[in-house]
Amino acid sequence: MDLNYFKDKLFDILNDSDNIDILDIITDDRRGLFIVSTSDESVFEILCRKL
Repeated sequence: MDLNYFKDKLFDILNDSDNIDILDIITDDRRGLFIVSTSDESVFEILCRKL
């Protein structure tokens, strides 16, 4: 599977999720990062890279 395809699908899953109460998703495609902010003011960083 191509890394960009995986990142696109992961973004879609996060963006369409109603259970997590995501407020914002910031992407840094060059570094393979997603920064996800939730409604309780938590912030998570997701790093995607192919091994």
